[in-house]
Formats: sequence, structure tokens, C-alpha cells
Amino acid sequence: MDTTPRDVLTYWFGDPDVPSEGDGAEMKRWFSGGPAVDAEIRARFGAAVAAAMAGHLDAWADTARGRLALILLLDQFTRNVHRGSPDAFAADPRARALTREGVTRGHDAQLFPIQRMFFYMPLEHSEALADHDLLQTLFDRLIADAPAHLRGKLEGYKAYADQHRDIIVRFGRYPHRNPILGRAHTPEEADFLADGGPTFGQSASDG
Repeated sequence: MDTTPRDVLTYWFGDPDVPSEGDGAEMKRWFSGGPAVDAEIRARFGAAVAAAMAGHLDAWADTARGRLALILLLDQFTRNVHRGSPDAFAADPRARALTREGVTRGHDAQLFPIQRMFFYMPLEHSEALADHDLLQTLFDRLIADAPAHLRGKLEGYKAYADQHRDIIVRFGRYPHRNPILGRAHTPEEADFLADGGPTFGQSASDG
């Protein structure tokens, strides 16, 4: 496995030395990728994801960029490689720990704004309300620190994070994960999903 942190960052953001604007092809890859992007990530980074999940890439976390690349493997690429399976979420606790430790060490402050947003993403994926509360604080700080032309976009991402938080406040977990993780729906959760409640790209039917 010869994948480097820079390989991961370049795939996700383009040139990691230049601030990403989060537009166009990047935006599609991040949030509307579909089977083609899943297959591409599986082919290019499947071995790196497996190595990260096994703890073999923990040394990447020594630097801000390396930690971000490791977070991407454990929090984003897992969802592409293992979509619709429990393994899509299996590395979430480790990704959250990397985020929290990285914030304590100031790694997030060394990154460009859009990179920082993905550094915080494991908190959005958490089913613990305390993580979402921390995310709100970090997002507010990120928006305040960001260049003026990016603040509107980041406000939109924060609103999306707030939508996740609302679900955790209401149910204490993400209902769309229940079939994948072998959890039974409550009647309220079943109604929520039947009424079009979001699955955020992960459901049992996604395979």
C-alpha cells in the first residue's frame, strides 16, 4: 500500500496547497457521487481504507494534513467503499477521536476552510448529541475565520449539520442506519422514513 496523505487530499480537494472553493466536480464527488465514484474510490483507495481501519496508518495523525487524510479515509471513503453495510460506519469512533484530538492539538487551525469542514465531519456523523454541540461551536469559529466570499457557503454547510443535529435530538440516533446495523425501527422512526426522512446516501438498499 503506497498511498500517501497527499494522494488522498489531492483526490478529494484538488491541489492541497491551494484553498478549495468546494465547487463543481468537487461538490459532486463529495455529496452526489453515486456508484461510479464509489467504484473509483474502492479501486484507488480501498487498500488504504483497509489499512486505516486496521490502525496501520495512525502515524499520519502526527501532522495536520496527515490527520485530515486519515479522517477522510475513515469517515468519508469508508462510506463509499462500504456503502449500505455496517462497515460504512465501523471506523466512525476512531474518526471522531482523531477530530477531537486534532482540535485539541490545533491541527484544524492549520488547514484551509473547506479542509477544516471535512476535518470536523466525523462529529456530524456521530449519534451523540455532545459531538453535535461541539460541531456547532467549531462551525461558528470556522465561519468567523473564513474569507468573506466563503462564509455563505459555509453557512449552508452548517445548516446541513444542523439538520443532522435535529435528527439526533429527536431520535437519539439516525433512523436510516437501523436496517444496516440490525436495529429495529420505533414507530416514530418508521413514520419519519416513510415520510421521506433523509438517509444521507446510506440505506440498506444502497448495497
